[in-house]
Amino acid sequence: MDHKSKLRQIALCAMLAMGAAVTASAQTLPTGGSSDAVVSQPAATAALPSTSAEQATQAAQSAQQAPATTLNADEAKQSAAGNVAELQQMIRTSDLVELRTTYNGSYGASLLFYGKEMTYYVALFQQKNFWRVIKTSDETRAELIYKDFARQTVQLSDVELRRTLLEAQKVYTERMIALSKERANRLQADVDVARQQQTIVSSQQQSARAEATALAQQKAAAQDQLRETQRQVRALQKQLDVGLPTK
Repeated sequence: MDHKSKLRQIALCAMLAMGAAVTASAQTLPTGGSSDAVVSQPAATAALPSTSAEQATQAAQSAQQAPATTLNADEAKQSAAGNVAELQQMIRTSDLVELRTTYNGSYGASLLFYGKEMTYYVALFQQKNFWRVIKTSDETRAELIYKDFARQTVQLSDVELRRTLLEAQKVYTERMIALSKERANRLQADVDVARQQQTIVSSQQQSARAEATALAQQKAAAQDQLRETQRQVRALQKQLDVGLPTK
């Protein structure tokens, strides 16, 4: 037998052995370990939808949680706006009791109590317009919020009060300036009158002095004339008395 023939026989034996192994495996599938393999494969496959379902459930829960957070934020905003509207409506009735109120300028803070529901309303407002309103049933928290709002009114009104003070000082200063100008005008008028009168008086005094000087000269001349006339009278009298007896 040559080498090729031996190789063919070895190959044929190998094929026969493989066929026998396949047949034995086919006969033992229903009762052997292959049954577990058959069952385990669908079990592994069945686990996939379960995982997908869990993922879907988790995704759905996440999707629900995300809008829930947004909704809570929106509800918080609506609640804040609703507290303002609610308090404005309740103020129109006599159900609220005003516990405390602080004013600083146009800003104010109030602590109000609604006895029917044991609820506190803490409000921050400006010129009777509500700015913030907090509603709570916790008395301690209400007191703390009220104190904080009252502190804020001090800070918020600081510039406003300073502006009011500066405006008042400006108006007062302008008024004092106006009064000072008015007084200055009156004094100036008096000074002008005094100057005019002084000028008139000075002129009158100068004229009077000139007249007095002229009168003094006239008086001196008149006295000289009087003395001369008297001398002439005496001389003439002597002439007339010549030859007449004397005492």
